[in-house]
Amino acid sequence: MKEIKTFGNLWKYLKTYNKQLILALVLLIINVLMTVIEPFVLGLAITEITQNVVDIARGAEGAAINYEYIITILIVYVIRGFIVQGTNYGSNVYITIAVQNMTRDLRDDIIRKIHRLPVAYFDRNQFGDILGRITSDVETISNSLQQGIIQVTTAFFSIIFVTIMMLTLNWQLALIVFISMPISYFVAQSVVKISQQHFKKQADVLGRMNGFVQENFTGFNIIRLYGREDSSVEEFRTITGELADIGFKASFLSSLMMPLVSVVSHLAYLIVAVIGGMFTIAGRLTVGNLQAFTQYVWQINQPIQIVTQITGLLQAAVAATQRIWEVLDQEEELNQVTEELPSPVTGQVTFDDVSFQYTPTKPLIRDFSVKVKPGETIAIVGPTGAGKTTMINLLMRFYDVDKGSIRLDGVDNRAVSRQKYREQFGMVLQDAWLFEGTIKENLRFGNLDATDEQIVEAAKAANVDHFIRTLPGGYENRMNQESSNISLGQKQLLTIARALLSDPKILILDEATSSVDTRLEQLIQKAMERLMEGRTSFVIAHRLSTIQDADRILVMKDGQIIEHGNHEQLLEQKGFYYDLYQSQFNA
Repeated sequence: MKEIKTFGNLWKYLKTYNKQLILALVLLIINVLMTVIEPFVLGLAITEITQNVVDIARGAEGAAINYEYIITILIVYVIRGFIVQGTNYGSNVYITIAVQNMTRDLRDDIIRKIHRLPVAYFDRNQFGDILGRITSDVETISNSLQQGIIQVTTAFFSIIFVTIMMLTLNWQLALIVFISMPISYFVAQSVVKISQQHFKKQADVLGRMNGFVQENFTGFNIIRLYGREDSSVEEFRTITGELADIGFKASFLSSLMMPLVSVVSHLAYLIVAVIGGMFTIAGRLTVGNLQAFTQYVWQINQPIQIVTQITGLLQAAVAATQRIWEVLDQEEELNQVTEELPSPVTGQVTFDDVSFQYTPTKPLIRDFSVKVKPGETIAIVGPTGAGKTTMINLLMRFYDVDKGSIRLDGVDNRAVSRQKYREQFGMVLQDAWLFEGTIKENLRFGNLDATDEQIVEAAKAANVDHFIRTLPGGYENRMNQESSNISLGQKQLLTIARALLSDPKILILDEATSSVDTRLEQLIQKAMERLMEGRTSFVIAHRLSTIQDADRILVMKDGQIIEHGNHEQLLEQKGFYYDLYQSQFNA
């Protein structure tokens, strides 16, 4: 039942291309019919030649080889061969078109789905595992369908046409063969049922391995820094060992089907050959029809063997499809729009008695309240785990609050469109993100309608125009996939220019200058000041030297505000902020 539902999910995508599938089906039916009549056509020639030879041996009057009849049969046989090859090629072309287009549609839907999933989903799942579902799992489905549709369809019609031919030639011999077929099917299904669970485990472990590899490549320098290469290799060997063990079990069980089915097929062939020979001696069956029937024994068992051969492939496709639909069936972010943001947005932000927890047993933000005026700069400091990043995640509505509310210009952020809400924000993060493409394309990412002149003005305001012009190609210079051809500070300047170009009302500055040299920090700081002019800004930083000019500083600990005020006021209180300040500057 689960397999039927699985292939039903795929059919929803395949049926879009039913024109190509119907054409492929027609060609496959012709192909199978031409293949099935081959033994019969040869049987006619053999029967004629045998009869001619017998007549000549007996000295029958006018006995001779009927060359005209035999040549006619051979011409029919050759034409049949051309039709087989042509229909085989044509059906493959149409199946390929349908499956490849279906694969494209499936990947597009997965990507669209991923963009609608809550951030919590990505916290629970490894990036490499998600990537594996989009790439290798979809490719497994594509390969399986491309082979499976042709072979299963061929097998189905082969059984029908061969059955008709066998019943036409001799129904008693056909009955012997029909008895063997359910036995072969039962054997195959028994093995499939046992091996299917191992193919699912294999796909899951493969996804886990992809996640491990991705994480290790991302953190390659850290692994080397702490000398963890050997333990990383050992952990990888454990995963690959588990994958090899499960893969062996799945392949071993799947490979049992062919020899088991072949035993049944050979037994049926032996019985047909013996009884058919007796029928021929008794004159109840011609020699040509006997050879045709023995070939049909192989032909009717061939579909079962073909299905057993591709069963492993189909099982892998079932496992891959189930993994993909685990993503497609995920609950999406709720986006019930009941209110609109005022126009224009001023940037007033209110946290009203906000509480939040990632897990039910560990509250992280508790009864958090603060009101931020338009254009005000709010700095947030505190130890690791204090809730600073979580507060920003809630503000950006990557998560919804469990209790209380966050309001922008008096409107609850849960009541407005996520897209419209997030359009009001700009972000400059510690790990500045740039995608593969030209610098101009990266800067325009936040404002697709920006002109070249606006891009240059934003770059100048962010103190990065001079650097861009020193690059080969200037604004047309291409970034590589990891943006490793420029420094971290330069990437941060580019993200500031991108934020300027998007002209947000609210800024999120997360550790924006924590990993750069002093010269670049000064350039970034000046660019930040231009960026923050007239905008509500939230700044998270461990280095207190970067936030001394903030209008207010919120000191967080254990998800609550324990101190607040400007820099001078907090130093006068001589509390947690004072101790933190002294520890940094004395050091």
